[in-house]
Amino acid sequence: MIAFGRLPNGYARLTSSLASAVGITVDGVQFQTPALALPGVHKSLSGTTQSHYPARPKQMLGTAVRPPAHATLDNAADFAWQHDDIFGRIATRYDLLCDVFSLGIHRLWKRRVAQLIASEHWATLLDGATGTGDIITRLLAHKAVLGRTVVASDISRKMLAIAQRKLAPLGEQVQLRQLDAESMPTVADSSVDAYSMSFGLKICNRGRALKEAYRVLRPGGRLIILETSNIPWLPLHWAYLAYTSVCMPVFCWLVTGGDSSAYKYLLHGIREFPSAEALAAEIGDHGFQEVTYERLSLGIVAIHAASKPGSNAVPNNALNGTAASTASARLARK
Repeated sequence: MIAFGRLPNGYARLTSSLASAVGITVDGVQFQTPALALPGVHKSLSGTTQSHYPARPKQMLGTAVRPPAHATLDNAADFAWQHDDIFGRIATRYDLLCDVFSLGIHRLWKRRVAQLIASEHWATLLDGATGTGDIITRLLAHKAVLGRTVVASDISRKMLAIAQRKLAPLGEQVQLRQLDAESMPTVADSSVDAYSMSFGLKICNRGRALKEAYRVLRPGGRLIILETSNIPWLPLHWAYLAYTSVCMPVFCWLVTGGDSSAYKYLLHGIREFPSAEALAAEIGDHGFQEVTYERLSLGIVAIHAASKPGSNAVPNNALNGTAASTASARLARK
């Protein structure tokens, strides 16, 4: 039976009852919702909000508070790909799992981050944790990126194989690379204009990944991250955690045929990942400036953007593709 702990009064009884109703045993995995603090006032509960860190958010719709960031854990999901090839096992069902977990809302999140990436000034983009290529497919649908170079990378060969099938019609504009976001020695220093990552930061060491992103970016280069976040209004966040603790394991258990790793890491990552404000501070601590974030779906996820100090020297002809081959050559395998 799934065990639930530290949920608010009422939710623990609710989640335990629901788990009993479905009668599911998940290899003894215990899903717990963290104790929630009351540190301060937060932003509006509109569907999409945007903030510039560290500006103090305004109080709207009453007092809203956020849970602790748990930022002491550099790897929120406590996941090591060297020890568990979970993404290799679920690669063929990954897109379905995203639909199930988010009730399809992930499509809106991916569309939004693709819009933001397309609007940035870059000739060469390196995308980490590309997965099955969903976001890159959406990105390249924008006319603004025609002629630019996209390097799509992931640590999982099986995920990249699916991405390759999706992206094959796009031709040479996309290069696929197997890269570990925590260590990319084959990518030269200051060699890309933009670096993006979506839903990968919670399953790796954030500090190492951010350090690598900073290293490979040119001065003035842009960082764009889409990741899980916190709902500022505490009661709604509690309800969301209750949903993730009960419904997600059941759905995932059915879709994966009982592979508990798939949702163990996901749930742990959701619980332990920093709040939008705390992640913005971490990004700034790694040397980035002009850090902003935008909450989506009340704060279930957030998009963070930042710049590496320096001037962006991407020439206009590079954006038209005439310099793309030179830029992408720096990313060639050694």
